[in-house]
Amino acid sequence: MKKKQKLSREEALKLYKTYVPCIAPKAEIWDQDQDGIVTIHIENKGLMNVIFQKILRKPRVSYVHLDAQGSFVWKLCNGSRTIEEIAEAVHREFGEAADPLYERLLKFFEITESYDFVSWKREQSPH
Repeated sequence: MKKKQKLSREEALKLYKTYVPCIAPKAEIWDQDQDGIVTIHIENKGLMNVIFQKILRKPRVSYVHLDAQGSFVWKLCNGSRTIEEIAEAVHREFGEAADPLYERLLKFFEITESYDFVSWKREQSPH
């Protein structure tokens, strides 16, 4: 059995830049305040959530508030921009305050993906 070859950091970053984040159905309902800060509305569905709502008075909808940079990134996740395009926009908007840029974006997307708020597709290569 062959051992899977591990990508170098540069190869992994090059591949990561081609991914396109999409807002997942679970997080499609969101709004922003007058300052552009995004709040994601997550409906707590399922049998266990209904039980907790009844017994422990848990809310039917949870609200996830993003910070300024997270809100800016979230609004760019329309399913057509690559990570590289998003990174360029973030750098233009926030400058050095966004550094280390790709590490911060990676962490943002790791967290949002872990909660099923985003999904991924690969950029279509032009023929």
